[in-house]
Order: sequence, then C-alpha cells, then structure tokens
Amino acid sequence: MAQKEFKFIGQTMEKITIYFGLFLTAWAILMTLAVNSGSVTSMIPAMLGLPIALSGFFAIQIPSKKKLIMHIVVMLGLVVFMGGLDFLRGIGADSGPFSNPWAGASKLMMLVTGTGFCYLCIMSFIFARKQRVE
Repeated sequence: MAQKEFKFIGQTMEKITIYFGLFLTAWAILMTLAVNSGSVTSMIPAMLGLPIALSGFFAIQIPSKKKLIMHIVVMLGLVVFMGGLDFLRGIGADSGPFSNPWAGASKLMMLVTGTGFCYLCIMSFIFARKQRVE
C-alpha cells in the first residue's frame, strides 16, 4: 500500500514539528535553570520553539491551512539553523566555540537540530510534490 503522507520514524511532519518545538523550549528552560542565567538570550530556543510547536498543532487542527502553516514552520526551522551558525563564528575565535560552554552547546544544538529539521521539511515537501504528480 502506497504511503499518502511523509513519515519519519513513523511520525508525521506535524507531530515531528510539535516534538521539535517542545524540545527547543525544554532545552531553553533547562539550560536557563542549569546555569541560573539572567540573560534573555538563553531563552532564544524557546522563543523559536513555542511558535514551531504551536504551528505543528495548528497544522493538525486546521488541515485546510496545513500547506501554508508547514511552509511557515520550515522558515522558522531555517531561523533555528541560522541561529546555530553562530557556533561556527566561535571556531575562528582564539577562545574557541565553547568559551562559554552553555552558549556554545546551545548554538551547536540549534545548528544540528535546525539542519535536521529543515532537511526533513524539504523531504516532506518533495514527497508531497511527488504525490501530486502521480
């Protein structure tokens, strides 16, 4: 039987989107609490994660707007990826990317997970395009 919807590890992209958003939010909260950070920048993953998670929820609840919502989601995922690119700037610095270990870990996390999430979104869009052709 042909698959009608893109799935990764048995999950739809909408659910993966919710999980990714919740992961970013939980990461930000845990990191902020772990280092007792008073800086708003430690909550950047949550500032992106909450809208991503809510978008995944709305994509499930409003199927007629799913295509639009998921395109917005991939743009937010791209912002996560671009935020993580700041990790690479630290590689060229004398003190290295982990001069502040917690910030370096967060940037690396955003780079890696943002890359993976955007890749899955693109694969989902390609899958949906192929479904329309058939």
